[in-house]
Formats: sequence, structure tokens, C-alpha cells
Amino acid sequence: MSTTPSKPMAALWMAGWLSLMLVMAVAGREATRELNVFELMEVRSLLGFLLLYPLIHRSGGFSALGTSRLPQHIARNLIHYGAQLGWFFALTLIPIGQVVAIEFTMPIWTAILAASFLGEHLTLGKLTAIVLGIIGVAIIVRPATGEINPGQLIALGAAVGFGVSMALVKSLTRTESALAIIFWMLVVQSTAGLLPTLYTWTWPSAYGWGLMVVIAICGTYSHYCLANAMRYADATVVVPMDFLRVPLTATAGWLLYAERLDAFTVLGAGLILTGNLLNLKASEAAASRSALKRPADQPVKL
Repeated sequence: MSTTPSKPMAALWMAGWLSLMLVMAVAGREATRELNVFELMEVRSLLGFLLLYPLIHRSGGFSALGTSRLPQHIARNLIHYGAQLGWFFALTLIPIGQVVAIEFTMPIWTAILAASFLGEHLTLGKLTAIVLGIIGVAIIVRPATGEINPGQLIALGAAVGFGVSMALVKSLTRTESALAIIFWMLVVQSTAGLLPTLYTWTWPSAYGWGLMVVIAICGTYSHYCLANAMRYADATVVVPMDFLRVPLTATAGWLLYAERLDAFTVLGAGLILTGNLLNLKASEAAASRSALKRPADQPVKL
């Protein structure tokens, strides 16, 4: 089904994405005050099945979700599970704005891995994003000072894990539907987290249950908003809107937790986001040149 391009509609869907991601970051910070991360992740995955079931039913039931690439699903989702654990744990150690700033290095690791294992080319735009991203991380973490916060390293490890996961998703999308990828993500992650959750389980309060429901809803439907934004506008329009997550989460951290971002974090985040933006612009220009070189369609032979 084709969709008429509309930047206002894309912006509206991105507002939903940004709002849900912001709420999830704050709810994650609050939930980890009471609950361990394994428990939080397990309940989120189980609730995800309930949220996903209407889409599964509409697509023809579970028979449409069979796969011949189960080992790839398992590998991808174990890595993604570890990255999510790290992301939620980092929220308890460093300002939420800093977690999100470091998270935006994910495209760097995705580009490197896609070039190494999927045969994609490292263009000038991608190389620029990689260089600026690495410099940005170095400015935020500042290893030369000898005062590296473990939370920064955990957030960086989570970003690398998300990058590996994204590269594996790009491979899976060649044969698997988006619904199947999400379904097997829930299966693998709920299975992986079952024993640690049972071992560390503490019964949540009503407030804790409410936070986990909020996290599950935000984590599921935020991606629905993002997918719809992509239907109404190109990535070069949509992705820069996502950069607003850095100042928005930093503002939320300041208002709710009196967290302040230092000048180094602001500068590092700026370099990371600039690199991503330049890569998007370069990719758009390359796509335009490719379209201009494409020969005109041949007349249909009857």
C-alpha cells in the first residue's frame, strides 16, 4: 500500500516515537530502583507477546512465523538481549542524556560490521560518521583523565551490541518478515532471561508492575510510530528528528533528577550526531546520482 509523502505526518509519528522513548527511559530509571534488570526484561518480553498477538492473528497465525534461520535469530537476540540489559543498567549509573548520547554511536558499529560481513561498501559519508563518532565517544568518556565511569563503558558496550544486532537484522530481513523477526526476538529473549529472573525474582509492588507495563507498551509501539514515520518521509527527514532524543532526555534528567550534562558530553554528542547527519546526506546524494544514471524504462512489448 503506497503512502503519499507528508512531512507533517512524518513529524507527527516521530513525535509519538520521541515521546514513547522518553517515557521508557524515565520509566526504566524508576523501575530499576525497585526491580532487577533481569526481572524487568523478562516481564517486558512476556507482555510483548500479548501486544504482538493481534498482529500475529491478523497475519494468519503462528504458522506464518516459521523460519529456517533459527541459529541466526538466536545469535542476534542473545546479543540484543545483552545490549538491552546494559542499556537499562547504564541508566542507573550515569545521566540518562549521556546514555542516549552514547547510544547514537550504534550506526558506527552497524556500518563497520555491515562492511565486514554483509559486503556493504564503506562510503565517505560512513567513514566520516565513524571518525566523528569515535572522537565524540572519546570526548564523552575521556579515557586520558583516568576517571572513566563504569556506566559509560556499559552504555558504550550496549551501543556496540545494538550495532551488531542491527547488522544481523539487516541480514535476516533478506528472508524474514518484520513480524517474524520481532516474534523470535521475544521467544529467544524470554527464554534466555527465564532462569536469571526466577533466581533473582522479587514480587513487584503495584507501582513496579505499572512501570513494567509502561516499558512494554513504549518499547513495542515506539517502533510502530517509527515505521509509520518512515512511510511518510525519507530517512534523511526522519532520522534527524530522532536526534532530538538527546536534548529531550537531558532535559528530563535535569528536571526529574537534577542531572547536568557537562560541556564534554554536549560536544561529544554534537560530533556523533553531526557524523550521522553527514552520512545520511551523503547516502541521499548517492541515491539521487544512482537514480539519474538509471536508464529509462523500456516500452512494454505486447
